[in-house]
Order: sequence, then structure tokens, then C-alpha cells
Amino acid sequence: MISSSTFWRTVISGFIATFIMAMVSFLQGGLGLPTIDIAYLIDQSLNHVHGQEVYSISWANTAYIIGGVLMALFWVVFLQDRIPGNWIVQGIIFGILISIFSGAIVGPLVSSAAGDSFGLFYMDTWIPGKILLAGVIMHLSYGISLLLCLKVAGVNGLESKS
Repeated sequence: MISSSTFWRTVISGFIATFIMAMVSFLQGGLGLPTIDIAYLIDQSLNHVHGQEVYSISWANTAYIIGGVLMALFWVVFLQDRIPGNWIVQGIIFGILISIFSGAIVGPLVSSAAGDSFGLFYMDTWIPGKILLAGVIMHLSYGISLLLCLKVAGVNGLESKS
């Protein structure tokens, strides 16, 4: 069971890591990589399903932040005690796991819902290598910043019941 203190420290860490991931994504444009605006993709997917503009970008940003917080909680509850290494190694592993999951499952599903197809690992886009690299960098920034935040916050996995 997760304690209240661990829950809230994880939520705050997930929020910070999600913000950092978004900023890294936007800054990648300066390096010649595509900017991956997840909130925009969510917004377009949700509105495409309805055929009209029923959701605003505010709802999409909220969904994006909640997704980042849920990934942080998933890490603490299911993976933190199972992945070896110090915080930076764990952050790199988690970032790579997220990139694989995103390229194989989330990207194809979200793009299909939006009426387009990115394909498996973005192969149906015009620059799949750059998008894949941008996604990996973005997710590594999330994983590393999340694990650093959790370390600073003193979150070491689930605390035992007393």
C-alpha cells in the first residue's frame, strides 16, 4: 500500500517531470528535431473523434499532465523495486521503456484516433528517424528528471504496512 506522503511526493515529482519533458520537447526544435506537442496531439485526437471542436487545449494539457503523474505512480508502485541501478540508470531505463511503449502502442493508436497513421515507431511519417530520436530524448528527460525528483523527495518505492 502506498502512504499518503509517498503518494503526494510522487504526484509532485510526476508533475515536475512532465513539465520538463514538455519543455525539452519544445526546445528540440532548436536542434533540428521535430517538436512533439503531446497536448496538441491529444486535442486533435479527441476533437477528430467528435467531428467538431468540443475539447479545448486546456483539457488536452490536463490529460497530458495527468498521464505524466500516472506514469510516475506506475513507476513507484510497480517498477521502482524491480529495476536495478541507481536513480540515473533507472531513469534511463524508464525513459527507454516509455519510448518503446509510445512508439509501439500509444503513437499508432492516438494517430489512428486522429484520422491519420504514424505507423509502428512512426514509420509512416516523413521523418521517422527524427521523430523517434525526438521521442527518445523527450522520454529520457522525463525518466531522468522523475527519478531525480523522487530521489530528492525521498521516495524509495512503496513503504511497508505497519
